[in-house]
Amino acid sequence: MYSEKVMDHFTNPRNVGEIEDASGIGEVGNAKCGDIMRMYLKIEDGKIEDVKFKTFGCGSAIASSSMATELIKGKTIEEAMALTNKAVAEALDGLPPVKMHCSVLAEQAIKAALLDYSKKHNVVIPGLDEFNFEEEDHHSVTED
Repeated sequence: MYSEKVMDHFTNPRNVGEIEDASGIGEVGNAKCGDIMRMYLKIEDGKIEDVKFKTFGCGSAIASSSMATELIKGKTIEEAMALTNKAVAEALDGLPPVKMHCSVLAEQAIKAALLDYSKKHNVVIPGLDEFNFEEEDHHSVTED
């Protein structure tokens, strides 16, 4: 049912934890399944120098969070903005259809953290204002 990559990222998640002086923090959740993801970004000169996550949820949610952090670490803000839930799922060699919402949460958590960063640092991130966090099953929370 789950790929080897999903199982690997679930049993050995990468980049777990918090960043004390994070440039941006984003939290998203899915009310139906109870998954909650919090993403921490450390951004220097437009580049994601560090990224960490804390996820309360199923194995697919943890694996999606872990893979998403791996895909954006060391990348520019623009490259992180381009990350899609489909890219996260593909990098995990697929997710079952009933678990695709986990990859959506991972994408949204990154964008929520970028939104928090843009507000804290008065930085305009192209395309971020177009991103919809208010989908039916999801919400976005950022910290001041």
